[in-house]
Amino acid sequence: MNVGPLEPLELVRDHTILSVVTGSRAYGLATDDSDVDRRGVYAAPAPLFWRFAKPPTHVDGPLPEQFSWELERFCELALAANPTVLECLWSPLVEKVTPAGEELLAVRSAFLSRHAHRTFVHYAEAQFRKHENDLRKGRAPRWKHIMHMLRLLVGGLHLVRHGELRVDVGDLRERLLAVRRGEVAWAEIERWRASLSADLDEAAGRSPLPAEPDRATVEGLLASVRRRSIDW
Repeated sequence: MNVGPLEPLELVRDHTILSVVTGSRAYGLATDDSDVDRRGVYAAPAPLFWRFAKPPTHVDGPLPEQFSWELERFCELALAANPTVLECLWSPLVEKVTPAGEELLAVRSAFLSRHAHRTFVHYAEAQFRKHENDLRKGRAPRWKHIMHMLRLLVGGLHLVRHGELRVDVGDLRERLLAVRRGEVAWAEIERWRASLSADLDEAAGRSPLPAEPDRATVEGLLASVRRRSIDW
């Protein structure tokens, strides 16, 4: 197969295998002014990798608030328990899925491991430290970010406890939106954060998640998609 050079947006347009809505709309936290955050996965045809210039690992656009990863990069990040990437595999709002995308969703549990405890907690804690530093310097709190860090810990706790990622946190909508509006005292936010982090640490020792992800299954999927793309 002879594939000519493709522009990044052409890869997204012609080779997306999975496109989902993430962000507040998927979390059950949308308000009237919420954006539509789209995340996707495109599988670049294998012949494009035979050149010196490789396909991009990610692409912004073409729609506002749209971001896509090339399949291999997506798999690498998901195997490392990247929270943002894992959410794409469990988003309740799927806008497009091809047969290859269905195969990706079918093996989503292969990406999961106890590494999620570390990535979810460390990312949230790092963000909280930044916010605490802002407060010490007299800067206005970024309440939306703080809300999402709590939401991330809620999702991470469910994942570590039950072996499946929780994206929709609509049952906590009012409590989380109160944080976003700046209506919750910082001391109460700190107590909630500390409680979630402690519960995550406690759950890690009894988690149904495997110690390591199933890299062989994921690599098998990637190789299969690559082989079939030669004939696209």
